[in-house]
Amino acid sequence: MQIEQKKWTPEKTWETLRSDLRESKEYQLVLVFGSRTLLSSLGFYDEIRKGYPKAQILMNSTSGEIIDTQVNDDTISLTAIRFDNTPFKTISVNIQDYSNAETAGQFIAESLSHTNITNILVFADGHQVDGHQLVLGLENSLTEPVVISGGLAGDGNKFQKTLLGLNEQPCEGKIIAVGFYGKHLIVSHGRMDGWEEIGNEIQITKSTKNTIIELNHEPALKIYNQFVNKHMPSSQGQSLLFPVSIKSNDRQPSVFRKIKSINEDEKSITFDGVVPEGSYIKMMKANFESLINGASAAAKNSAKNISKPDLAIVISNVGRKIILSKRIEEEVEVIREVLGESTAITGFYSYGDISFSKGENKLAFNNQSMTITTMRETK
Repeated sequence: MQIEQKKWTPEKTWETLRSDLRESKEYQLVLVFGSRTLLSSLGFYDEIRKGYPKAQILMNSTSGEIIDTQVNDDTISLTAIRFDNTPFKTISVNIQDYSNAETAGQFIAESLSHTNITNILVFADGHQVDGHQLVLGLENSLTEPVVISGGLAGDGNKFQKTLLGLNEQPCEGKIIAVGFYGKHLIVSHGRMDGWEEIGNEIQITKSTKNTIIELNHEPALKIYNQFVNKHMPSSQGQSLLFPVSIKSNDRQPSVFRKIKSINEDEKSITFDGVVPEGSYIKMMKANFESLINGASAAAKNSAKNISKPDLAIVISNVGRKIILSKRIEEEVEVIREVLGESTAITGFYSYGDISFSKGENKLAFNNQSMTITTMRETK
């Protein structure tokens, strides 16, 4: 596997951080993570296309760009890859063409499914696509053991719209996936969070899809605000700083959900992902050290089966970024310490991460964790 990494900033325009090949035209897959404002600007896609005329170009808006050990805002992070022995296939769909994200996921899985499939990378609109439904559709339609990882596109902390594009100018509503095939690509993944559950369990007594209407038979927003006022006097950023864990029953692992919006009139709370009626939630808060330790643990888990990965794709969450603030690069620096200097690191801060293997009894979609996918190609 050969890799090229570049970063675009308003001050320096394009800066090359790594280049394994003399000719950029030889790269086959280009991952572009950038701010929504920059990716919506006309010209960037055409410029990248000229530099990589043979490549499949995937563009994804973010809430922060990760490249090497840097975490940047309002930049473009580009990672180009050339495989020696690994074929791959790309697919792009629009969520508006499907009844829901689950059926879109089913179509993607059926389109990519093959006996030699190793990994699926999937990226989706962070506003229009339900990540939980998407992974259900993917998992239920795959028959082979396969690692599925990726995340929901971001939009800084604006939460207005997100953009994706495959070989085109990025736009809203897209789900893009890449399937990798063959025995020469070894893929592993790891996920950790570092959030702390606090307080007692609270039952969801009334909900619909991803909106909680009542907690313990009282307006959901009333109970939530009581919790926030107790644990955080300042309300700034409260919906990001206080996600919840949700557990359906004793046999299922808890899932994390961040708040997407609040309806003051109805006193309801809408989350990124389903919140089943009858489930129990616990409020959560962040601990700086545990978030950093969680990133280190995710890196170690992702490297269990791979010695010296060629590439690490890191998807973290905008809530973690806001909380870590000036210490944000520590989250990536500990990944470098674990994986070593030779591993190329790329990724972004998202509105949700996806990480699971077909057949695992583990949560697949999360809102407040970090997931790392590592790859190494063998001869």
